[in-house]
Amino acid sequence: MGLLNGSASVTRCVVTSRPDEPDFEQAHFEEIVPGSTIRERVGFVPFEPDADYRVGQHRWAFRVRVDVLKPDPTRVQERLKELVHEEKLASGLPVLSPRKVRQLRELAEEELLVTTTPRSRVIECCLDDSTLWVGTTAKTHIGTVLGLLYEIGVVSDFKAPWLDHGDESPADAFVEISEPWQSALGCRLARRMMDDPELMVEPVSGSARIATREARITLSGEIMNDLVHHISRGAQILSVKVASSDTSFRFDALNYRVSGLRIDTEVHEHWHDQLDERLEKIEEVYDLLDTRYEALRNELVTT
Repeated sequence: MGLLNGSASVTRCVVTSRPDEPDFEQAHFEEIVPGSTIRERVGFVPFEPDADYRVGQHRWAFRVRVDVLKPDPTRVQERLKELVHEEKLASGLPVLSPRKVRQLRELAEEELLVTTTPRSRVIECCLDDSTLWVGTTAKTHIGTVLGLLYEIGVVSDFKAPWLDHGDESPADAFVEISEPWQSALGCRLARRMMDDPELMVEPVSGSARIATREARITLSGEIMNDLVHHISRGAQILSVKVASSDTSFRFDALNYRVSGLRIDTEVHEHWHDQLDERLEKIEEVYDLLDTRYEALRNELVTT
């Protein structure tokens, strides 16, 4: 699900400030030492061992690795039961206080951390001059990437056409806006895709998440009849699977993000070439969405 292989889930960000040559080694990843009390480590790693971060003029490819040390909850619960039982026998108390139970839980976690292996997650990214491509659509992981880049002087933020134009999100009874980059304009754009001959809602193996007055509803399969029914009653599309002439992807309308993007590429000997071709196709999808927004902007903003 990254930038280099498989279907892509990608968030596009804009870089507002950066050094001429970002120093990724300044925040390189360091593994958690066994027995350490450190619970999490975050840092940059190259795409390949000893590979250069620079992959072109004003282009850098990097991965953000996140290691989290967390004992298995089931093992913690089982060890806690043993510690509680031992404490009751030692103290003669039939019931332990909540404070004592919390202390024993912390002790159980500390014991199990010694033999626990960190869980790792790697997020593939590419800094392409003033554009940042992040290989995930998860808000938490995007925030981790942006925060780490900020540490080395790369300042970036979310990018969407309504942010570029300063278009305010229209009030909508069905859509809840909880983040500053979100907008109901994306939902209106997704709705217009139902009539678009080139960029349309997938009619056969489709999927969509919509907001009605009563609930959030997920549709899958041959969704068009149900989708038209709900739209006619004022529902808004929060996310939807979109198909074009040569690909398909899921469009997160509120956040203006693309996931599950199917990318067909040539076979390349070097990962640089693979990355270049895939980024080109990813950019084409976002450009296509941007073009649709520009063409419909007046209608979307004033409707």
